This record gives sequence, structure tokens and C-alpha cells, in this order.
Amino acid sequence: MPNTELYIGLMSGTSADCIDAAVANFANGRCQLIATQSTDISDLRTEIHALAQPGNNEIHRLGQLDRELGIRFAETVNQLLTNQQLRHSEIIAIGSHGQTIRHCPPSAETRHSFSLQVGDPNTIAQLTGITTVADFRRRDIALGGHGAPLVPAFHQAVFHKPGTTRAIINIGGIANITLLHSDIRQPILGYDTGPGNGLMDSWISRHMNQPYDGNGDWGRQGSVIAPLLHQLLNTPFLSHPAPKSTGRELFNIDWLDRQLTLLDQSCSPADVQATLLAFTAQTISNAVKSHSPQVSEIYLCGGGAHNSSLVEQISTLLSPSLISTTDKLGIAGDWVEAVAFAWLARQTLGGKPGNDPAVTGARTASILGAIHPA
Repeated sequence: MPNTELYIGLMSGTSADCIDAAVANFANGRCQLIATQSTDISDLRTEIHALAQPGNNEIHRLGQLDRELGIRFAETVNQLLTNQQLRHSEIIAIGSHGQTIRHCPPSAETRHSFSLQVGDPNTIAQLTGITTVADFRRRDIALGGHGAPLVPAFHQAVFHKPGTTRAIINIGGIANITLLHSDIRQPILGYDTGPGNGLMDSWISRHMNQPYDGNGDWGRQGSVIAPLLHQLLNTPFLSHPAPKSTGRELFNIDWLDRQLTLLDQSCSPADVQATLLAFTAQTISNAVKSHSPQVSEIYLCGGGAHNSSLVEQISTLLSPSLISTTDKLGIAGDWVEAVAFAWLARQTLGGKPGNDPAVTGARTASILGAIHPA
């Protein structure tokens, strides 16, 4: 492949359903998605989510999962290269986000903030023969930041358009927003807006034994429970100023059960699902509206962009703004985060910062990521 600068990005998100791997070419100052591979890890989801909460024998289970995911990440890379007939030597480095197990951002109740990802990068480097860059969040945290979200700096690098203010909305297990100002001299704004697909996935898994609500079809069968939606929208995190980040540590099925107990009324499962969908749509639209009227373009990415019912509700709430996906900007919405970690690996090897203090709250921009040579 002539004139290439190839990196691979690895990502496993809050939903813990699959490993996404993307080959990106950064030659000539551009970012081009070359090839992708997705590997199902749903057999590990229960253990991944269990480790997000205190439990028995945690350290041993954590160590086992760290190695297992390292192997799975490496196998995904090797399969991707085989499928694309690419040589391992053509890849400069792998950028691996890993699988988040605990995320504990700065707060008045926390003595030391931290963020823990597993998926051993030493194993990845050894089994692929490719230099691996990982552990992207802890340097930012050491500088007083949240270590999240990290993708807004990438969004600025590849999606910014002079003279146009854009909002990039990633809807994974948790949703986050990036505000790209028309004037590149203005600081980026980015933060977690609240739940994305995570609560809906957990609820349909419990009641319908399905991993997710395709197109929001089950949610469409229910009716929004107005008192419950009002209660959810009063969650203190939602009114916190940025920088802020969150995860399954807050928005999980046990938290939802407590909310239903507080509501003290009988609710059908389908109605709860409809309410959760409305909750995600409302929190996302509230975040965008808080930056109006300057936002002129809105682009969605992540798994939630495939939920047509969710997209319809967001579109209605943000009308008359036009909403599209990052596919229109040159990177398919399913692969934005994987490509972002390929870019972060490139930043690290190039000695360039990977975080944006205006987003994470860190005291300064810094090179992120530990390097594990093959």
C-alpha cells in the first residue's frame, strides 16, 4: 500500500459487547479509515459488568480478565490483518483503549480519582509483534483531570470546519458531546451527558433476554412514565458543570431499581423502556440546547445512532436542526472511537498531547499512553 502511515485502534465500550478494531491511514495529514474488524465478547459481558461493582475475589478475577481480553484484542488484530492481507510490519503501532472496569472521577467524596482499564497491552504487543500504546487515561488524571472523555481532541483534529459550529454526539453505553466552535482558537467543550444505550440494554436484557433494543422497537410499544422521567432528569450529575464524566458506576440497573422503588407505582417493563429512551434523548438534547443558538450541525456516532426511535426523538427535540451521522464527515459512526485511539497512539509516538484540558479538567495538556514495544 503506497504512501501510508498505518495505525490500528482498539476499543471495547461500556456495553462490553464487542471489540472494535480499525486500521487508519494518517498519511499526508489526513485520517482515512482503511479496514475494520469486530469480535464478539458477549460471553465476557457478565464478568466485565460484575467487576464494575465490589465483589468476592476481585483481584484474581481482574487479573484473569486482563489477560483474557489482552488475548482477545490481539486475536482481533491478527484476524483483521489476515483478512486485509496486510503485513504486521506495515502497522506502526496499536492504540488500545482497553475495557473500562471502574471509573471514579474527581469528586468531593473521592480521596483519589482513578480510571481502570483492562486488556493487557503487553500481551497484545507480544502476540501481534506490534508496538502497543495503552493506558491513556491515568496521566490526565494525575494532572487533576477526569481522564475522560478523550475523543473530543480527536474530533477537533478531524471534524472541525472553520466558520461552522458542530456538535458531535457519541451514543455508546454512556453518551457524550463534543462542541467544535467555528473559531478553532476557542477551546473545545466536551463531557458525558448521561446514559446512552446502557440502561436500555440492561433493562431489555433482564425482561426480554435480548442484548439491546434494535431500533427501539420494544420501547415504541410502551408509553413514557412522566413522573419517572421527571425523577430521572433530576439526577444531580446532570446539573453538574463541565468538566464531568460518568459511567456504569452511576447509571446501572441497581440505580434504576432504586429509582423505581422511589417512584412507588406499578410500571410495565415496556413503559420503563420507553421512559429510558426518552431519558437518553432528553439529556442529549438538553446538552445541545445549552449551547444554542451557535450549534448549526449535529452529527451522531456510536451504537445509539442505529436506534431509529432514539434518533427520531432527538431530532424532534432539536428541531429544526438537521441531524446526521459522522459517515457524512468521512468516518462511519460505528468506528469513530476505534479510529480515535489509533490517532492517540500516533500522538503518543509523535510526542504530542492527547488530552484537552478544557475538556478533561487537567492542569495542562500532556502526552498520554504507555508504550509496550513488541
